[in-house]
Amino acid sequence: MADVAREAGVSLMTVSRAVNGKGEISDETRERIQAVIKRLGYRPSGIARSLATNHTATVGLVVLDNTNPFFSEIARGVEQVAYETGYKVFLCNTDEDIEREAEMLHSLEEKRVDGVILGGSRLDDASLYAGLRRHPAAVLVNRVLPQGSFGTVLVNDAHGTRCAVEHLIRAGHRTIGFLAGPPHSYSGHQRAAAYRATLKDAGLPQNTSWEQGGAPTVAGGQTAARQLLAAHPELTALFCYNDLTAVGALQACAAMGLDVPGDVAIVGFDDIPMAAIVTPALTTCHVPTYTLGRHAMDLLLAHICGCLEECENIVVQPELMVRASAPRPSPTYSGSQVSG
Repeated sequence: MADVAREAGVSLMTVSRAVNGKGEISDETRERIQAVIKRLGYRPSGIARSLATNHTATVGLVVLDNTNPFFSEIARGVEQVAYETGYKVFLCNTDEDIEREAEMLHSLEEKRVDGVILGGSRLDDASLYAGLRRHPAAVLVNRVLPQGSFGTVLVNDAHGTRCAVEHLIRAGHRTIGFLAGPPHSYSGHQRAAAYRATLKDAGLPQNTSWEQGGAPTVAGGQTAARQLLAAHPELTALFCYNDLTAVGALQACAAMGLDVPGDVAIVGFDDIPMAAIVTPALTTCHVPTYTLGRHAMDLLLAHICGCLEECENIVVQPELMVRASAPRPSPTYSGSQVSG
């Protein structure tokens, strides 16, 4: 900046006003300064500016698995809003590792980001609160904390699960298994509770041995489905924690010589792009993940501006997408009625 001031024959304060667009300065002086800036290739120091303003125009986005299309679409939504509003995004991937998640939150604190978005979390409430409270602002996606002034953007897991399980019931299924995903997943717990409640409301048997946990990946779904179907051949349908798990279940059925949906119907959750192109195409609960990311960044910006209680938390409603892996019952279907 001193070089620019010397070349343009003005003070440092005048250069600062020209660069930041603040204060009165003549058009002629501004044009002369801009010409010198262009010739010298001067760029303002982001570090110096952040120290002076206590504002870095950066945010952190922490996701559980950046190879999962669910999180990559959330990231795209976050980054688009950030770009539109002059923010930069640090993307951090935890690989479902609790220690790594805590380390990422600490690292982002050291970078003095203006706020963080957590695309899911596997930390317990106390550890998560301890990691977030040191940040100026934070938004949680698909996670709720009982303490702290943090924004939340939630998928209505209970609604989506009920739609999925009721669809299977209407198609005549009475023995429905659940591939439950990781044990520390907030969404997993919500979906498990809704799965059990829907069976109970329909007067159908509930059996905890019909639930099988596993990694929320294709490989995890394949292993979990193999174990569950081998132990319980009476199951005629599987509701899956997410679409990757459901695709793994499709692979497991193929390897076991089971027809989908003839022998086993399969329903996923999220509606990632893969869901529509696998064979058979996957019935699943559509979640507008790109919009979820945009909502999260909008809400974080509101918290950065200090609105706090005025900021509304957001709940997104999933929508059942019926495809070949669990089709609708035919008009001539005459299966037994389910109570409730």
